[in-house]
Amino acid sequence: MSRPIVWSVAGNDSGGGAGLSADARAAEGCAVHLCPVVASVTAQNSLGVARVVPVAAEVLDAQLATLAADLRPAVIKTGLIGSAEGVAVLMRWLDRFDAEADAAGGPRVRLVVDPVLGASAGGAAFCDDALLAAYRTQILPRADLITPNRREAARLLGMAEAATPAEVPAQAAALRARGARAVAITGGDSADGADGVDALDWIDTPLARGWLALPRLDARHTHGTGCTFATTAAAAMARGFVTADALVLAKMATTAAIAAGHAAGQGAGPVGFDAGFAGDARRLPRLGCDETPPGPVRVPAEPWPGGLYAISDSFAQAAPLLAAAAEVPGLCALQLRIKRAAHRDLDDAIFAEALQAQITQAQAAIDMLPAERRPLLVINDHHALVLDAVEAGRLDAASIALHLGQEDLLALGAAGRARLAAAQARGLRLGLSSHSLWELARATALQPAYVACGPVWPTTTKDMPWTPQGLHNLGWWARMAPVPVVGIGGVLDEVQVESVMATGAADVCLVRALAAQPGDADPAAAQRERLARMAAACQRGREPSAALVAPLWPEASLDPAAEAGG
Repeated sequence: MSRPIVWSVAGNDSGGGAGLSADARAAEGCAVHLCPVVASVTAQNSLGVARVVPVAAEVLDAQLATLAADLRPAVIKTGLIGSAEGVAVLMRWLDRFDAEADAAGGPRVRLVVDPVLGASAGGAAFCDDALLAAYRTQILPRADLITPNRREAARLLGMAEAATPAEVPAQAAALRARGARAVAITGGDSADGADGVDALDWIDTPLARGWLALPRLDARHTHGTGCTFATTAAAAMARGFVTADALVLAKMATTAAIAAGHAAGQGAGPVGFDAGFAGDARRLPRLGCDETPPGPVRVPAEPWPGGLYAISDSFAQAAPLLAAAAEVPGLCALQLRIKRAAHRDLDDAIFAEALQAQITQAQAAIDMLPAERRPLLVINDHHALVLDAVEAGRLDAASIALHLGQEDLLALGAAGRARLAAAQARGLRLGLSSHSLWELARATALQPAYVACGPVWPTTTKDMPWTPQGLHNLGWWARMAPVPVVGIGGVLDEVQVESVMATGAADVCLVRALAAQPGDADPAAAQRERLARMAAACQRGREPSAALVAPLWPEASLDPAAEAGG
């Protein structure tokens, strides 16, 4: 099977730690084909860099011309370029690729920039004034992603290095203002210890921004971390991931690579590369919602029930299903998804009263069921009503759950999320939607009771830009998420129910599959029979013999064109 092609235009590290050596390790571990283009030659070992010699512009151009004739890249990643003349050569090729893409209507070659401007531990300078100017005027405006550490970000901007994490977001925004489409300012090598127990990388992309956090590893052998981070991001982008998702994978890979570092020589040794990083749940980072670093993952005190999770648009639609649940076990949760847009004829006050009435009716109907068959009531979207009721004591926080989409979560703001966290501390269970790696990373930082993954299959109940996740990604979610996963979207029959549960998902979400059908001669009997069949399929999917193998890598769930205008 052919692999995506990535060019790395970077320096050769004679010590085998960083540069093209680290790039090759990362590319192989990410299953992309790397073309190592030597832009500079270094004389270095584990103790430092003695000399840097950029290759002649015509030699660099000859390498790129030969590759362009046979091995056209999906992504070009840069490291140590070494000279302004080398930048000019690279930019001419990028201009040529852009013109060809425009003429053919095809994808652009994406550019990932690791701005290697100086040695991390003494030795030769890598960047003179002319090269720094070329970065600012030529590379930044063309970069799809730039991955400086704090020191490099400050030098590119001509300002003081950020002394604390609080100063980093503004510098990332300044780099984007200079033309970079996305920025990741890495903080793993921050010497001041201001990041505490976590290694924090600030990402600012067209689709997501916030702190990516994983526990800082106590490791000495960290040579090549910047190369590993940038190359993994480039590889993931070449495999079709949007930038924010690629950065989640880069964070995972770099942390795993640090853990696999080894001694080589008298100084700090190189990081390794763990090809299993993408399937290691320990490496899934947390992503903050704003400029506050995310807290640690905590398991909610109230467990999430497993089984069939039904969604209804009204209590009138849910009532027959609850009647069926009185006789047939298996329904673990019932969500009322009552959309404001469907009731535009009602003013806000009347809609709020109607919504509260339906919640009260649903809870009363659930309370009438035998205790062992009572599904948990979940309210979709209406966080203000739920939080007000919990705070006023009108709702028992432990008897209800709230489900939010990521847009609703961000719209809450810091104060709203603090209210939500307080309600969670009182027992409110929170469910969060997730469609991509960055949304999963953000969701896990907010102590949810479950994370929904979808759409598993194409669905007509909601218009969304996401590619169906399929059982492949649902299995990856179930393997990686630190909380139960709910599979949702396009689940219509027993085979699909069984398949969803076989991935390791805790619940399977049903919207239309349990609803009464126009042709039902006896709607109540038909609904009981339908619930029984789906519950039996759910149970079959839980059998060990039905288990599906969890994939090592996820698949991209959003077309990179979605971030083009960001």
